[in-house]
This record gives sequence, structure tokens and C-alpha cells, in this order.
Amino acid sequence: MYMSEFEVLIPKLGESIQEATITKLFINVGDSVKEDDLLFEVATDKVDSEIPSPVSGTIKAILCKVDDVLAVGKVAMVIDLEGKNIEFSESNQIASKEESDTKPEEKTNKADYKKTIAKRFYSPLVKNIAKKEGIPLDELENIEGSGIGGRIQKNDLIRLIEERRSVVPEGSSQQSLLHSEIKTSTADTIPKSKVSVSIGSEDSIIEMDRVRKLIANHMVMSKQTSPHVTAFVEADATEMVLWRNRNKNDFQTRYGEKLTFLPFFTEAVAKALSEYRMINISVDGDHIILRKNINIGIAVATNNGNLMVPVIKEADSKNLLGLTKEINLFAEAGRKEKLNPDQLQGGTFTITNFGSFGNTMGTPIINQPQVAILAIGTIEKKPAVIETVMGDTVAVRHKVFLSLSYDHRVVDGMLGGKFLRRIADLIEAFDPKRII
Repeated sequence: MYMSEFEVLIPKLGESIQEATITKLFINVGDSVKEDDLLFEVATDKVDSEIPSPVSGTIKAILCKVDDVLAVGKVAMVIDLEGKNIEFSESNQIASKEESDTKPEEKTNKADYKKTIAKRFYSPLVKNIAKKEGIPLDELENIEGSGIGGRIQKNDLIRLIEERRSVVPEGSSQQSLLHSEIKTSTADTIPKSKVSVSIGSEDSIIEMDRVRKLIANHMVMSKQTSPHVTAFVEADATEMVLWRNRNKNDFQTRYGEKLTFLPFFTEAVAKALSEYRMINISVDGDHIILRKNINIGIAVATNNGNLMVPVIKEADSKNLLGLTKEINLFAEAGRKEKLNPDQLQGGTFTITNFGSFGNTMGTPIINQPQVAILAIGTIEKKPAVIETVMGDTVAVRHKVFLSLSYDHRVVDGMLGGKFLRRIADLIEAFDPKRII
């Protein structure tokens, strides 16, 4: 890179994000840009981000195009800092990633380089399946993909594997071995048979947006990964509800924050997680990852009907005011889809509030790679039997159903049941004399 040039890199968009998809280009080669002018938009499995220009100058080269997947740190564009007039050409409008990464001394070996480098993009999933099945790169290059621009999708590769199996004599040892390998390496990737859907003349077809597709895939993956078990408990939240009703106006006057019920449940969950550390884990193959920090994700519905899960980091170290501030901030930013990537990373447990939609209870799906998720139902007044020193009596109480879905690979019924019961006990033991 010359001193008068500036390379625009794909920025780090979160602790676990390694690559991003280019979804939009705002400029062309030869355009003049000022600092903070938008250059391009990227999308990850968490959030979309618009990338501004760090400098002023003229766009000299664009090394990517829409739908390209670039690793974090890769060069996306080159800006001429001197702002010279640059003539548009196909070579500087879209350059291959291999060419942009090639150093001057390597160009003499360009012919050999092309022999070992793929001529088109392959997703990590496709490359992983190909590697396990022993499919060489030259064979991949000859497969006609069904994706955009001929890109190979997992369905194309599964079809090839099935065709390979069909040409091996049935009953042979090679057939058995191949069947076993395919079953173990592609069990999570072979798509289910599509349901035949009849479409009437008055029906409408709505294309899923990118976020909805990601959510759909993530939900299916979670159910395929974890054997889900859901436990239920009904908690008496009367003291908590009455305290909140008495103090919510003073709380808002003093701190400028609206006090909802969710911070109370989050506080209880954080304390229970600190006592039951084996719920605050993830599974990596045959290993259990015990998470040091308790980072609680809060499911937030966006205005367009999608779902985002911002994360309260180290939730067990925050008081009621701290939890309230973060939850209110996340709720507002989440509805407008203004959350940044860091706010969506690192969760170790998730809470979803079915009660905000008037639902009594539900069976939530685990947010991978976590192993449990809590759903909160609506709080309702109910007649309940109360034990007193004078004997049993019936009184009106505020009751709420809590449901915990957990990964039965690592969380047994006893652990899941005790953890859920502990959350309910903390809610029921709420101190009515608590100071704001």
C-alpha cells in the first residue's frame, strides 16, 4: 500500500464474529468521500452495520461486491488520500480476494497459485462437509451450484454424496462404511423433506427477510442440537407486585427509569445462576465449557416482528437500578434495531417474557450455544390457599408461571428442577420492606 492510499478493512463486529456478508455498496470507484460518509453495509448472524469512511479521499478500488463474504480484517476498499481523479475500470471496481491479498513478490507464481485456490466462494459448512467426505477441490469446482452466481449450497453437496452412495453395490462393506460416514458427518445438515404447500389464487407469498431466515435456521439448529425438556412452576409474586406498584412512581421520579417486572426476574435468575453454576455452561463436543461470567440475554421483539437478544454482561454484579437501566435501553434500541454487535454477544443464559403478550406460559427454544432458557408468563390474580397460624384461608394472590427449557444432554431433571424452583423461591421471598 502506498502512503497516499488507505485500506478500508472489514471491522471487528463482535467477539465471536469472524466474517460478514456485504449487503450494500453506497459508492463507486472514482467517487469522492468525506470522513464518516457511508461506504458499505455488512450483515452478520446478529446484526446489520453500516460502515463509514475513516478518511477523506477518492475511492480507488472496490475489492468486494454484494453477497461476498469477507473475513474480519480483510481489505474491502482502497481510498486515495490525495483525491486524484481515478478512471473507472472493471479491474479496480471488483477485484478478487486472492489478488488483493497477493504480495508483489508472489505474483510471479500466479499460475501455480490459481491451481490450488478455489475460483469461487465456498461456505464453511460446505468446506467442512467436503473435507469429511473426501471431496477434492477440483471436483467441487465442477459442481453446478444452485445458489446465487452458481454458488454451491449444502443441498448440492448432499445430493452429490447421495449419488456417490447409490453407485456403490448395496450390501458391500464399502456401502456400509460410506453410509455410516454420511450419517455421522451430515446428520445435522441434511434438510427435512419439504412440505407440499398448495397456493390458492387469492393467497400471497411473502419473502422472508434476512433476519427472519437467520432466526428460522437458528431455531431449527437448536432443536436438532439439543434434546429439549421443559419444566414448569407457578410462583407467588404477590409481594414483588405490591412493592413495585407502591414504588414505581417514586422510582421513575428519582432515577428517570420506568420500573417493569422484568428486572426483578432478571435479578432472581442471576442469583440462581450464581448458585447453580452448571446451568451457566455451553457444550463443545464432549466438553462442557463452564462460563465464568453470568451474562443474561433478554429477548426483545423488534417493530418489524423479528427477534433480537441483547445481553446484560455480569448481571449478577448489578443492582435493581442497573438492571432496569440496561433492560430499558435494550428494549428501546431493540425495537428500532439499533443495537450494536457487542450488545448481542456473549450471552450465557436467556430470558423471554411471554407475559408481555398476555400468554400464560410457553416452551421456549434454547438460544445456542447456551443450555437453558427461562420463559415468564403473565402475572394474574388468582384465589389461593394460604397457610396461617389460624389455619388455612383463601386469598387473592398474584401468580405467574415460569417455564425452563433445558438441554437434557448436560442438564438432568434434578438440576433443572432445582434451578427453576430456586428462581420461584427467590420471587416468593421478595422483601416487602426493601428500600428503593
